[in-house]
Amino acid sequence: MTGWRLFFLIALCVALAACATAPDIDQSVGRSPAADKPEIIGAHGPLTAGQSKALLAKISTEPGDAGVLKRHLAIEQAVAESPLVAGNRTRVLRDGTDAFRAMFDDIRRAKHQVNIEYFIFEDVKSDGVTLGDLLVAERRKGIEVNIIYDSYGSSGTPATFFDRLKGAGINLVEFNPINPFTAKNGYSLNDRDHRKILVIDGAIAIVGGVNLSTAYQSNRFGKSGPPEGAPATEHVRDTDLEIEGPVVAQLQQLFLDHWTQQKGPPLSGANFFPTVAAKGTEVVRIVGSTPDNAIPRYYVTLLSAIRNAEKSIWLSAAYFVPTRQEKEDLAEAARRGVDVRILLPDKSDSPRAIKVAHASYSDLLEAGVKIYESHDVVLHSKTVVIDGVWTAIGSSNFDQRSVVFNDEVDAIVLGTVTAQELQTMFEEDFREARQIDLATWDDRPFGQKIEEFFSRIWQNML
Repeated sequence: MTGWRLFFLIALCVALAACATAPDIDQSVGRSPAADKPEIIGAHGPLTAGQSKALLAKISTEPGDAGVLKRHLAIEQAVAESPLVAGNRTRVLRDGTDAFRAMFDDIRRAKHQVNIEYFIFEDVKSDGVTLGDLLVAERRKGIEVNIIYDSYGSSGTPATFFDRLKGAGINLVEFNPINPFTAKNGYSLNDRDHRKILVIDGAIAIVGGVNLSTAYQSNRFGKSGPPEGAPATEHVRDTDLEIEGPVVAQLQQLFLDHWTQQKGPPLSGANFFPTVAAKGTEVVRIVGSTPDNAIPRYYVTLLSAIRNAEKSIWLSAAYFVPTRQEKEDLAEAARRGVDVRILLPDKSDSPRAIKVAHASYSDLLEAGVKIYESHDVVLHSKTVVIDGVWTAIGSSNFDQRSVVFNDEVDAIVLGTVTAQELQTMFEEDFREARQIDLATWDDRPFGQKIEEFFSRIWQNML
């Protein structure tokens, strides 16, 4: 993309962003829900009250957890529009290395189709094998391969890569093309597909924050550092979740909805929604958010979980540009004694987002929120764990754009297994990070404070 075209695109996006703000969510939403018998879907339909009670006890590791789980399940039912589904196996994928290896392994397991939807879609590599080679090989075996990629997010991907895939018989759809003359679903420059979804045979899926980008071809944060020859600050760290079980159908449906919306070519439709037996014990809900939702689904789900937190809220954010309500709800949770911890990057591919985040530090620290900054890494993860029972891993950033403009996808997991796995990862990260001290923070240079103050004008545009 030439320089003047990129400048025009950025200027137009900024102008459009300035016209929209996050909706105001009533403070009563998600508080003390009346539903005391949350419905959970099993392999044969809704569970009975007795089955639900037994399931809660089974997925709790401490006596008090069952009660906390029940309350969070009721909250989930009150605010979200997709059902909770039992019988899933989940695995947290810590970083790009883990995620790519799992993706490539799952693609090799395909028997019918591979569906891919990513904001950034590049010819990444895992264990010496490129994604392009793998997908072409699968297609030659008769596997149907369907790909949705965001036009803006993947604008740096060479056209030759897409041409090679098309030549192999792989179906590709460009989401909301930047070029208005190629748009098939109207022209919506500022609405982007920020989702990251891989679905295999309607039974196995990977979802989260890891893009199919070469920036993730690196080693673990806090372990062995960035790839050879790359500066430490260029190492990108993100997190994914692998899911196997009945809830994968919800991700499959989101993919197909976008395919239809963007007027993709006809698909075979064979075995897209197979009957999937229970694979584990986790209760999962998939939340797909779009600008078409009057009330952003994940935003309301997250605010409700924060407002009802009883013990702890730990979150990581690539771009911490909280809405007014997100900031107020985090501060209020800390004031009522909840252990609120936020893991943020000290460097970013968006320096302006860092300054906007800094502008919120003092208010949050004064309320008792603990803030940690990672170092030697571009922290890009979007994860939340609340009360040791409620977990969110997905594509939604803690910013205005994810609430108002982007199509996002997030997995909500109810249970202690996934929560404990993520908490252990957080504990390791907190030890490696630098905790921000209120007294030291308030003593930072006056010029820095002025710069942060004026950076707030960009808050609704990031």
